[in-house]
Amino acid sequence: MGRYDLALIGFGGVNRALAELISHGGERLAKELGFSLRVVAITDLRAGSLVDTDGIDLAPLLAAEPGELSFADLSGGSADPRNEWVIREVPADIVVEATFTNPTDGEPALSHVRWALESGKHVCTTNKGPVALAGRALKHLAAERGVSFEFEGSVLSGTPVLRTAERMFGGLQVTGVQGIMNGTSNYILGRIEEGIDLPAAIAEAQELGYAEADPTADIEGHDVQLKVMILANEVLGADLRREDVFCEGISAITPHEVRDAAAKGLRWKLVGSATRHEDGSVDARVAPLALPAHHPLAGISGPLNAVAFHTDLLGTVTVCGPGAGRIETAYALLSDLIAIHQRHADDTAPTRPVLQETHRV
Repeated sequence: MGRYDLALIGFGGVNRALAELISHGGERLAKELGFSLRVVAITDLRAGSLVDTDGIDLAPLLAAEPGELSFADLSGGSADPRNEWVIREVPADIVVEATFTNPTDGEPALSHVRWALESGKHVCTTNKGPVALAGRALKHLAAERGVSFEFEGSVLSGTPVLRTAERMFGGLQVTGVQGIMNGTSNYILGRIEEGIDLPAAIAEAQELGYAEADPTADIEGHDVQLKVMILANEVLGADLRREDVFCEGISAITPHEVRDAAAKGLRWKLVGSATRHEDGSVDARVAPLALPAHHPLAGISGPLNAVAFHTDLLGTVTVCGPGAGRIETAYALLSDLIAIHQRHADDTAPTRPVLQETHRV
């Protein structure tokens, strides 16, 4: 049975959930999937970095509260995350990138992905920024190095919209996509429909963990904008930049407009869409729309997400599922790891370099 050594970059909710899957269900997964997973490095902005090329014991790390975790006093640990050194030098097979990203330049996640690919390591990431802003270049770099760059979780968390389009739509022409791709804005619009105002709906979403402390990316549509870019580029063959995607959020919609639409059988939704025209050009946008009840996205409620694919032979095919959640997004990473195995299982195993630097600062 084969084994993949992982370097986890970021140890927040998503990579922590992946570590839980490996720690608690590793043996079952290995029997089912035909390969095992071992974590040999972890970096985190707050906790520092931890390296053990014989495999990290995850149980005590998972037992600690996230805010109290520190690697500084552990064998192989450091208070410094040392992301670049860990990514480039630690002999891992796959770098699992789950840090934050700036929607303007994709950093620091973009550099993390590039360093890993340059080092000849497979990468899976949940980050939208690197995929939306530099996906084509990163896929080219991965092909040059003979490794995989996987990013299923960058659009709908664990709901496999990208692989559905890639693997299940053979023989179909996809002419467009429409989606509700931000559970926070969808939840807020639903609560406004039920009678509360925008600030109260935002506060409630924050209390429930749907919205960040700064909800701007969700409310103003920037999160969906990046996801639309990914869908358009991956499914429709576009090469869109951020400025190519018109973006309008939900902050200007009034409670009166939402309730008036509901009385007419319409539901306001923040919709991301991309359409390919006959000349090959692609028009993409993010904007709130009042959808009729028969529309495939009108019934998507709360934090759920969905993408409707418009095809030539099947008409509209809609994929619906969770668009957030630590376990759900960790499953997306697991599906990426499975995809890497399926693509490279027959490859000759590379010779892993010996780690020359000591693990502590």
